[in-house]
Amino acid sequence: MTDNHCTLPTLVRQPFERRAFISYVLSAITILAAVAACIPLFSVLVMLIYRGGRRLSLEIFYALPPTAFESGGGFGNAIVGTLFMVGIAAAISIPFGILAAIYLAELNPHSKAAQIARFSAKTMTGLPSILAGVFAYATVVLTLGHYSAWAGGVALSLLMLPVVLLTAEQAIIMVPRPMKEAAYGMGCTPAQTMIKVTLPVAMPGIITGVVLAVARAAGETAPLLFTSLFSDYWLQANEPTASLAVLIYNYSGMPFENQIELAWTASLVLVVLVFVLNIISRAIGQRKK
Repeated sequence: MTDNHCTLPTLVRQPFERRAFISYVLSAITILAAVAACIPLFSVLVMLIYRGGRRLSLEIFYALPPTAFESGGGFGNAIVGTLFMVGIAAAISIPFGILAAIYLAELNPHSKAAQIARFSAKTMTGLPSILAGVFAYATVVLTLGHYSAWAGGVALSLLMLPVVLLTAEQAIIMVPRPMKEAAYGMGCTPAQTMIKVTLPVAMPGIITGVVLAVARAAGETAPLLFTSLFSDYWLQANEPTASLAVLIYNYSGMPFENQIELAWTASLVLVVLVFVLNIISRAIGQRKK
């Protein structure tokens, strides 16, 4: 009787075989590169927590900045000013960015106007932030005749707009075509399909782009130096307005220990603010999914 069953050879990976050895080496290099890339990030976070956490208290959220030789104080006005100017920028950039993304992704993606708009948006992502400040200074500050939170919001919106537009466009493009065709097959108009199908499905990507834009705007300093300057008082929209980024810039170069400590604490608060925004965007994105 002939045994028809054949025994398959067992494949054993030899650790010093050429391809396996190269794979091990490249994996080790990749891991080391990842660890090396994380070292600066974690070192900055540890330093922020150590230096900024020492002055972290409720007082800094409602107290005004101290004068040169005073101790204590806070930067509640800078927090309010940052939120107000970022809110103005978001109110300008998010609607225009999403509407432009709909045009680029769905309505007329291959037109000459769409190509110019897309190229301009990609160019603006690399625009030096100080140029946005100069533009807002020339168009808003000189027109109104004074520095203000409105001018700061306009400058920040120029930095947020291309990020919102490009990420929203990609999110809309990634919506599966069969979902749109199914909506058309059920009798939906293009507007209904966009509102009921395309935008809800693309919303996690759109929110991610919005949060990235807000994070960039919240940490910008140069545009605000040309538009909102700084103030030691609470928010007045038509007057120079304090912001966390400018406060950090001003206080970090002062010779007074109290102001330097406040600069570290303001840096920590700004990082935590951006981190919270990212968590909120992730939560909204998961819920939408």
